[in-house]
Amino acid sequence: MNPSRLDIAQQPDASRHWRSRPGYLSEGDSDFESVHVLLGQFLADRHSPDPLPDESLLTENAKFDWGNGTPLEKVIQSQADLEFLMQHPVLFRNAIAIIEPWQHVGKNLLGEAVRASLNVAYIAQKIADCDSILFPLWESGLLDPDVVVPLITSGLAVVVEGGDPSVRDASTFDGANCSLSDLHGLVEKLLISRSPTSALALFICLGHQLAAQGHINLIKRAVQQVLNIESLPRDGNSKMLKSLQRVCRQIETVGSSLKITKRNGHVIAEVWDHPEFAVGPNEHKEVGDRRLHHYQSPDGEALGIPQELISAHEITADEYEGVIDTAIEYEREVNIAMFHSDKVNEEAILFANWAYRLLHDAIIPHRSTLAGSRLAWLLKLPDAIEILCSTTIGDEIVTECSATCIIYKDFESKLVRRSFTCQFHPELLSDLRTVGMAEPPTYARLKTDDGARLFARLLYEGMQE
Repeated sequence: MNPSRLDIAQQPDASRHWRSRPGYLSEGDSDFESVHVLLGQFLADRHSPDPLPDESLLTENAKFDWGNGTPLEKVIQSQADLEFLMQHPVLFRNAIAIIEPWQHVGKNLLGEAVRASLNVAYIAQKIADCDSILFPLWESGLLDPDVVVPLITSGLAVVVEGGDPSVRDASTFDGANCSLSDLHGLVEKLLISRSPTSALALFICLGHQLAAQGHINLIKRAVQQVLNIESLPRDGNSKMLKSLQRVCRQIETVGSSLKITKRNGHVIAEVWDHPEFAVGPNEHKEVGDRRLHHYQSPDGEALGIPQELISAHEITADEYEGVIDTAIEYEREVNIAMFHSDKVNEEAILFANWAYRLLHDAIIPHRSTLAGSRLAWLLKLPDAIEILCSTTIGDEIVTECSATCIIYKDFESKLVRRSFTCQFHPELLSDLRTVGMAEPPTYARLKTDDGARLFARLLYEGMQE
C-alpha cells in the first residue's frame, strides 16, 4: 500500500478508518484515467505482466471481508456514513459503488455463502487499482434514493449485485432491512439516471431480474400517466398528447394480453400485472460454468409472441452493439459462472424493447414541449433493450435472456450510452468461491478468465460513454 495514503480520515461516529485518497496498489492516486488505462491493458491480451506493484490485497485484511480493513473499509451502513462520504467527493468519484440487496447470492457446492460483492471489489482493485464502496442495503436499509443515486452515478460504475431471494416473492426478503418494494424503487431510479455525466450500471443476477421488473414498472407508469392526462400546457391542439396516448394505448393493449409461456407450454402469466410477467422460475437451476451463445429470435407463432415485438428487437440488435455479443463473436468461446433458479422472461424484454422504441419515436418531434411538462421524466427512459445471449444445457436453451444491453440515445447529440444486465456472475470463477474463502486469483489467472475479462470489458466500454 502507498504510504502516502496512511493519512486516513476517521469517521466521527465510528472506529473505522478510511483512506483519504483513492487507490491501494499504485504509487500515485487512482483516478478515472489510470483505471481506464489499466483496464485497457488488462484487456489487450491474455499474457502480459501485471503493470501494478505485486502486492497482496489481503495484507491488512486477511479474511478479505467488508469493514475489516483496507481496501474494503468503505461500507455505508448508516446516514452518518453517507454524509461522511458526501463530504469527500474524491472518494466516490473514483470508485465503483456496489449495491448489495442481500447478504449473499446463494451457497456453493461446499456449503459456503457466496458474497459475490467481494469478488467485484477484488477484481477491480487487482487489475485496475479501482476502489469499491459497498452499500449493504439488506443491513443498512434503504437510504434516501434521491441522495444516493446521484452520488453513486457520479462515480466510475454502479454494480447492483445478486442475492438469494426471489423477485417473484416479496416474502423471501423478510428479515432484511430493505424490502423488495424498496429495491424496485431504487432500481427504477437507476434505470432513468443514465446521462452524459453518469456512470454505467451493471445489474448482476438478482440485479438483472430487478432491472427487468423495473422496465415493466416504468413502462406501466408512463402509460398510466399519459392516459390519465387530459391536456398539457403549451401543447397546441393536444398534438403531442394525442401522439403519446395513441402509442400508450398500443402498449397497454399488448401488455394486457401478452402471455408468458414456458417451453413446455405452461403459461405462467397472462398480463403485465402478473408477478411473474418479468421474472419466472427457470426450468432447470443453473449452477457452475455455462457457455454463452448468441441470442436467436424465437418462433413467435409457436410461442404466441407478436411479430412486431420480435421485429423491433431484430432492428435493435442490428442497430446497436452490446459488448457481450461482440465478445462472443470475437473471443474464443465464453464460459461464465451461473448461479440461479429464476430467470428473466424473454417475452417481457421483447415487449419492453418494443414499448421503449415506440415511446422514444413518439417523443422525438415533441421533445421540447415535453421537456417543460410534468411528463419530462419520459425523456430519461431507455431507447431500447437488446437481449445479448442465452445459455443451454446440452441442446436445450435454458436461459433465453442471459444478458441485456440497456440503450440510451440522447435526443439532441444522438450519442448512445449503455448499461448492462446479466443473469450470470462474471465476477465469480468456476468454483463459485469468494476471495477470502479460496486462494486469491493472481493477475495472470484473471487475465485468462472469461468472466473477469467480460467484467473488465463492460467497465472499460461503459467508462467511455
